[in-house]
Order: sequence, then C-alpha cells, then structure tokens
Amino acid sequence: MLPRSFAPLALAGLAACSTPSGEYPSLAIRDAERVSGTIPAPAPFVPSATPAPVLDRLAGLTRDAASAHAAFQNQAPAARRTVSAARGAGVGSENWAQAQVALAGLEAARSQAMIALADLDRIYVDAAVEGTELERIAAARQRVADMVEAESALIAELAAALR
Repeated sequence: MLPRSFAPLALAGLAACSTPSGEYPSLAIRDAERVSGTIPAPAPFVPSATPAPVLDRLAGLTRDAASAHAAFQNQAPAARRTVSAARGAGVGSENWAQAQVALAGLEAARSQAMIALADLDRIYVDAAVEGTELERIAAARQRVADMVEAESALIAELAAALR
C-alpha cells in the first residue's frame, strides 16, 4: 500500500496528464494580423542655426585660446633651454628645480587654453541637446583641441627629458 503522503502527489500527477475539454486556439495568422499599414516617412531633421550670442562666445573663446597658445609658445624656448641645461642633473639640484619651474610655467599657460576648451565642450553639448547646428562649434573646438594637444606633447617631451 502507498503511504498517505504519496496520495496527493499521485493525484496531482494524474491531473497533469488530463486533456482539455476543448481544442487549443489556432496559431495561424489572424485576419487582423494580415493588415499592413503604411506610415509616412518622417521629415529629415534640420538643425536650427547657431544663435548669434553663441557664435560671439565661440569667437571669444577661440581668441582666448589663441592668446594662451601664443603665451605658451613665447615661454617654450626658454623652457627648452632650461630643461636642456638640467639634463643629467640630479633630482633636487638647482638646474633640475629651475627646469621644474619652467615646466610648471608651461603647464599654467596650457591651462588657460584648456579652460577655453572646456567651455567649448560645454557649448557643444548644449547645442547637441538643443538640436542646433554643430559644425561651427565642432570646428572651433577642434582648433583649440589641436593647440592643447600640441602644448601637451611639448610638455610631455620636456618632462621625459628630465627623467
């Protein structure tokens, strides 16, 4: 004889084997599924023109970056000479300290261009969110980014010479 606790399990198993009283619904395509609609293509997106105040701000930031780059370029020859004089000098020596100060001066000059680049990045993001034209902003941003990249390359070169 089967234990009493096995009886409910056996009844549940028998219930699972039973068949439904009716037929399952058909999986064939229904009439409503045969209808195909057409949606007109949306009009292409045309960004609005960059507002005049933004263009003025772009011009100002580009000028600021150009003047910062000019200041960097004015400091670069003296920094090169100072770093050349410090080659082979020990860490903490007078020549090494002067070279570190010259590098810090170049980094300070570069930071002014980086501030302009950060402002241009913010303007670019704002314009992208608002759906305005990005080409002019991107071009100004790229010019400033190229300046900063050249400055960073020179700083890295001079710093590597001190190691």
